[in-house]
Amino acid sequence: MLTSRRTVFFISDSTAITAETLGQSLLTQFDHVLFEQITLPFIDTPAKAERVVRQIDNVERQSGLPPLVFSTLINREIRAIVMSSRGSFFDLFETFIGRLERELSMESSDAIGRYHGFTANSIYDVRIDAVNYALGNDDGISTKNYDKADIIVVGVSRTGKTPTCLYLGMQFGIYAANYPLTDEDLFGRYDELPGVLAHFRKKLYGLTINPERLHRIRSERRPASPYSSLEKCRTEIIAAESLFLSEHIPYINITTVSVEEIAATILHECGLQRRVL
Repeated sequence: MLTSRRTVFFISDSTAITAETLGQSLLTQFDHVLFEQITLPFIDTPAKAERVVRQIDNVERQSGLPPLVFSTLINREIRAIVMSSRGSFFDLFETFIGRLERELSMESSDAIGRYHGFTANSIYDVRIDAVNYALGNDDGISTKNYDKADIIVVGVSRTGKTPTCLYLGMQFGIYAANYPLTDEDLFGRYDELPGVLAHFRKKLYGLTINPERLHRIRSERRPASPYSSLEKCRTEIIAAESLFLSEHIPYINITTVSVEEIAATILHECGLQRRVL
């Protein structure tokens, strides 16, 4: 049950991706609070910083509560301006930069966007190739390139296979294909792998989900259809999990698990090495 509402600002002089990622990770620990999130990237001039201060102060006046401000601002002048606002300021860089400077006995570069320009072009190419691989080998469209896959994600329709494969490609440079288990696969030959997957048994990882959740997801796509019926969902999930168990395929129930956690679990349990930072 929600007990309060708070506005949250993610502010950066670059893309704000780091501020969002770190800030949201912390906020997940407070599930009784409804957070209204506002992301403000590229705050890289004093004039922009002053506008941010006015926006934060306006929220504080209207709500009566100081907004939470997660910042990865590098420039000290701009950071000082934003810190003068009525928000509750969490400086995600300064928390660690000062300590690192002392530990390494040198000053930081104060360079904006350094992380996103840190990787070489070859790393960028790996990321793009991995995403393209996921798109080209999505939902069993093509199986001829499975020999190049680092992992092949399997599961019944609408169990999160596509977003998992794309995330693995984008974040880790992992070549991930996915294969949908159809009625023919599940009920044609009981507890046997589809022929196309038999040669890649060691690359397989299964996704499953609670039937009630699958029923709700499918109903949004095809309401009141045999495909989305609760009984159909239950039957498919039972058959898929039976297949995973009989074929010793590792799997995870994704009902309450984020795509980030699914991908990290696959990476860890399958011993895959990330290719990009």
